[in-house]
Amino acid sequence: MAQFEFIDWQENGTTATVWLNRPPANAVNQAMYVELKEFFDNVDVHLPEARVLVLAGRGKHFCGGNDLEEFKTLDPENSPARMKQVREAFFAIYDSTKPVIAAVQGAAVGTGLAIAGSCDLVVAAESARFALPEVKVGVMGGAKHLSRMVPQGVVRLMHLSGDLIPAAKLLQYGGIVDVVPDEELYARAQSLAESLARHSPAALRFAKQSLNAIEYTDLKSGYEFEQSLTGELSGYEDSKEALSAFLERRTPVYTGR
Repeated sequence: MAQFEFIDWQENGTTATVWLNRPPANAVNQAMYVELKEFFDNVDVHLPEARVLVLAGRGKHFCGGNDLEEFKTLDPENSPARMKQVREAFFAIYDSTKPVIAAVQGAAVGTGLAIAGSCDLVVAAESARFALPEVKVGVMGGAKHLSRMVPQGVVRLMHLSGDLIPAAKLLQYGGIVDVVPDEELYARAQSLAESLARHSPAALRFAKQSLNAIEYTDLKSGYEFEQSLTGELSGYEDSKEALSAFLERRTPVYTGR
């Protein structure tokens, strides 16, 4: 199994917590982007029993963005390879076979916002602040991820201003599930993870695949794709178990098959 310097995790039955761990603010360097891709591309190997993941940051901050020291050596020649590693890390989280809940405290700026925006759901602490400071440091990116959390007008305001916005102010737009006191953040995220993890791992995997595929499609083609997954899922034992348990008014027993 691969060794990780900047990622920790703990499996707890049907849920697991994954931590960004690069003190002091979990700013991401190129090596950490590679680790994020490797971990989430192989999440079934690293966390075989977990059905739902909570992604958090060690310390006071979720993620303080990209390591700014690395921007000093960025140029038009080396940027394509570096930017490829960045987006592959974000896409690995987005395409994870297991739903991912971001538990955000402190700073979630730039890369940190993009990581949160790559997750399926976001729970935030009262201390959480989101920002796209790219215009302040001479780079671009993150607006598309932010558009999964807030309307376009807010995306443009945050991208053009680069200002920190409290999570409580963004809650109204629906991209954040809840804002809670800092000391309740992990309990709230864990509770949400457990509420999702009561479902079949096979059904959750299909649901995640479906939601990603239809996110930007039109109604007709999106629903047709959903129906195709219904047909595929119907071949799983879990699908029959879900129906039987519902009709028999009992708790289902899922195997993932």
